[in-house]
Amino acid sequence: MDFWSDTLKKPVNIVAPMVDASELPWRLLCRRYGAQLCYTPMLHSAVFCKDPKYRKESLASCGEDNPLIVQFCGNDPKIMLEAALLAEEHCCAIDINLGCPQAIAKRGHYGSFLQDEWELLHEMVSTLSKSLKVPVTCKIRVFEDMEKTVRYAKMLENAGCKMLTVHGRTREQKGPLTGLANWDYVIAVREAVNIPVISNGNIQCLQDIHRCLEYTGCVGVMTAEGNLHNPFLFENTSPPAWIPAMEYLELVDKYPCPFSYIRGHLFKLFHHVLSISSNNQLRIRLGAANTLDQFKCIVSELKDLYQPYHDGKLVWGETHEKGSFNLILPPWLCQPYVRLPPEEHLKKVEEKKANEDLNSKRHYEDSDGNLISRKKMKKLRRINRRPPKPENCSFRSMDLCPLCKINPLGSKCLNKLCKKCCKDKCFLEELDCPGHRVLIKTKRELARLKFTNLT
Repeated sequence: MDFWSDTLKKPVNIVAPMVDASELPWRLLCRRYGAQLCYTPMLHSAVFCKDPKYRKESLASCGEDNPLIVQFCGNDPKIMLEAALLAEEHCCAIDINLGCPQAIAKRGHYGSFLQDEWELLHEMVSTLSKSLKVPVTCKIRVFEDMEKTVRYAKMLENAGCKMLTVHGRTREQKGPLTGLANWDYVIAVREAVNIPVISNGNIQCLQDIHRCLEYTGCVGVMTAEGNLHNPFLFENTSPPAWIPAMEYLELVDKYPCPFSYIRGHLFKLFHHVLSISSNNQLRIRLGAANTLDQFKCIVSELKDLYQPYHDGKLVWGETHEKGSFNLILPPWLCQPYVRLPPEEHLKKVEEKKANEDLNSKRHYEDSDGNLISRKKMKKLRRINRRPPKPENCSFRSMDLCPLCKINPLGSKCLNKLCKKCCKDKCFLEELDCPGHRVLIKTKRELARLKFTNLT
């Protein structure tokens, strides 16, 4: 608790570590509007150790960017320690990512795909905890079994973890199957450990923060997606998207970052506006933009388009297209993106699949009008595209070699043998067979000539 209160200054509003999204300009923007603690993006420990350029870009910071926690992923305690030692002078703590559920984490064997390897995790946390000057923290996802989740958290605490962020979703809850985070798991962990616990999940507005703190009793709340769609979330305001967008671009001007990061942030901020079909061209241009001026130009165009509605000079009514979302606020204002519940998503997927199966059976028929599969239809098309064989087409005889009586006779062989027998004959009798491209006689004569010249 001393670490949380003395070093971190009791942060409640926390911005999550986000791959390609919680870089320095975005962190500074969030800090201006209520964020009290920020994390770097998840950094790959092995790449961090080997690549000086990656290391320099990852550790980009400034005086305003404090307190800051650097987060690493990996599965080797020695490499994790090497990376942490290189970063410890630039942060207040080192966080170990044990919560990433994405496919890249599965391929690299890190994040939430380590949560069953408790021996390795204990070694990883204890190694860093004993060797670093700064505390070690962890970010985890929960198991289906609440008791196992509690044991997991206590194991990390015993290994030396000084603060725990609990994302109340399982490893399988991601993408369209995300659903709601279960805060009861967070409560169970908080009551079982003696270190600060931060709750992560279901935070889309300031009211969610208050509800979460009251319900879970945690010391702080972490938000990721809610922050990306509205960096003013902690101040309980929903500004026009062009305000944070322009301020962010000004910060990028001062602290450059990859264009892919900028593009990602602008797509999130203007998510609802760009879903309107009349803005398709702007969405395409944003996807192709590769200079800061182009990004600024697109933001200015969106501002000019919707500022008259925001100022009340034009009326945004029911006749306007609302995009693919049922929004309470006008689409140009920063506001959460709410996914469909997993049950509805799965229902839609099943309906779509049923329609596709039905349509495929109607479309694919053979010459007699019988329904066939798509695979069989492709096979029939390939057969029909083959040219007819000429009537006088002759085939090579399949006479067997007179020596081995196993392999076919070579049609161009001077010795009237198969290739293997021909090669053996040429080797023993010093012969050539152009038909089989066996040149034993020629090669030996060249070798003799070369030897004679040398002597």
